[in-house]
Amino acid sequence: MCEVGVSERGLYQGSGIGLVDDKGRVAIPNALRSTLAQNAPRPDGKDGGTIIIAVHETERCLIAYDPGYVAVLKKELDARTEMSRGPDGRIDYNIKRDLANGEAVPFDGSGRFIMPGFPRFHAGITAHAFFWGTFDYIEIWDPKTLVETPGLPAKMISAARFHCHEKGIAL
Repeated sequence: MCEVGVSERGLYQGSGIGLVDDKGRVAIPNALRSTLAQNAPRPDGKDGGTIIIAVHETERCLIAYDPGYVAVLKKELDARTEMSRGPDGRIDYNIKRDLANGEAVPFDGSGRFIMPGFPRFHAGITAHAFFWGTFDYIEIWDPKTLVETPGLPAKMISAARFHCHEKGIAL
């Protein structure tokens, strides 16, 4: 199988919550898993694939995306880097240092993957992970951090509260 092109990528929509074990394993919720499997198929055709986990640019959460999104992200970062060029011709190298931090990890047929240690630590994700599709990528939050973060959309907070309530998770 070949990698899915940018124009053919499925869009990440939906939300859900997953239990995180002591090794950092968590399952991508069904609402998002099928799109990820479509966008990141294994070359051998078996179930599962690759997900890239990175620290969000500004929020205390993670972003997760398929390998096809790397080209989109790189193009955006190249443009931002070029726009940073000052009168002396120098660019701001911190743009890519800050934002090109993704780590590719495998996920199995049921969507389980291991969150890399540093990103998980940075986002404060411990026992539960809330997943929120944003078309191009998936945000992964510690639910308590999400509901306490000012400025987030009310629907997103309500969805986190709903999923936690459904699973009996106290916030």
